[in-house]
Amino acid sequence: MEKIRIQKMIADSGYCSRRKAEELISNGRVKLNGRPIKLGDKCTYKDLITIDGERIYLSRKKNFIYLMMNKPRGYVTTVSDELERKCVMDLLEGLEERVYPVGRLDRNSEGLLLFTNDGEFANSIMHPSRHISKTYRVTVRPGVNDDQLVALADGVEIDGRKTLPASVIVKDKQEGRVVLLITIKEGRNRQIRKMCEAVGLEVARLRRISVGPLKLGMLKPGSVRELTAEELRAIRTAIGKEN
Repeated sequence: MEKIRIQKMIADSGYCSRRKAEELISNGRVKLNGRPIKLGDKCTYKDLITIDGERIYLSRKKNFIYLMMNKPRGYVTTVSDELERKCVMDLLEGLEERVYPVGRLDRNSEGLLLFTNDGEFANSIMHPSRHISKTYRVTVRPGVNDDQLVALADGVEIDGRKTLPASVIVKDKQEGRVVLLITIKEGRNRQIRKMCEAVGLEVARLRRISVGPLKLGMLKPGSVRELTAEELRAIRTAIGKEN
């Protein structure tokens, strides 16, 4: 029987993303048939995998689910929260299959957030080498000048490393506030907020409106829907997966 890397098995089970599975393995929280493992170890579908003592059920055939949510403000992008804050998973009550968020939006951000139980799909979207574009509608204060716009577009240093070039468009300009459309091709932690802070702008509102070819559209805050077949084909093409 073919052996498969354990992080892929965990991701395919729908427990978490492949990247998160690798983190769990590195932290010694995963066991194979009762024994600790290391990254690179493999197993078969007949083996027993546990995470923190909880059995992970493996299956060759998976009913993959692909969802889009308009995440509202005030929700954290985690499966559970030890501080008992509201989680995005609370908005998915009643869903029979276990899914997890693809990437994240911070608590005060809103907009397009994807969910799936397809680990390979999630990993492909999040992997830095794919350069999947993400567009944000960002309201900043008090105003913005040409130097700030150029700096955002050319790249600014955050967390000791310069950001990749970005597309920055002034969508609306009023006294004391400006609405920008910022498109980036990386997914660093709180990147848009840190970029704006680096050039002296205060972010009043941050909403993600697209991920690659996927558009938020008129989906209401807190609402969830399945991706259409056309949307799935488009995003798979963008990440280089034909099927």
